[in-house]
Amino acid sequence: MQMPNIAKTLSEIHVRAVRTVVEEVHVEGGSVTAQPWRVAASYAVLQNPWLGQGTTSNLTEYAAYAAPIIAKELAGRLLESLGGAQQVAGFGKAAVVGLDGEIEHGGAFIHTPYFGNLFREFLEGSSIICFSESRAEPSQSLRVPLWHKTAAATRDYYQSMEIHLPDAPHADELVVMGLASDGPRPHPRIGDRNTDPAVTLAIFEEGS
Repeated sequence: MQMPNIAKTLSEIHVRAVRTVVEEVHVEGGSVTAQPWRVAASYAVLQNPWLGQGTTSNLTEYAAYAAPIIAKELAGRLLESLGGAQQVAGFGKAAVVGLDGEIEHGGAFIHTPYFGNLFREFLEGSSIICFSESRAEPSQSLRVPLWHKTAAATRDYYQSMEIHLPDAPHADELVVMGLASDGPRPHPRIGDRNTDPAVTLAIFEEGS
């Protein structure tokens, strides 16, 4: 199989801005965390390449061209923020489409191997990446989930981060985002799927 041509620079895919946000939590619930919990988001704002093409147009060809360079850029910024792949424990991804676009336009970036497979490999993960997708006006916020990069069922790593999007996306733009964390939620204590008791609908019949 011949690999597609891939953009070499952000300017080639009409990226207007890239932003990285890092949150560091030292106290949660009134108690100091065992160690500061860090979660980061990096996102690219770019021109929507599919506007006006209709709902039957093929989205894969351009995604194959543009998504790899975005995956590389965002992953690199997250790795720098958290100190390398060995420090990354959880990950997530998101897309936000401007009002003139389709939700599917965001999905064409984050739900294809040209982004997801590469982002996962850069962060040395193996889990499916949890995600959020939406359509929004500029200057709104979204909350994006994360979970463990190699053990998605590990409940202590079920997390989310709220990210504000100043001045993005414009109606003809979209936002592609990657997220990473360096540990579990602060003070996790709700058990885990590996140690949970068996809970079924039979609990409603007990004592009846």
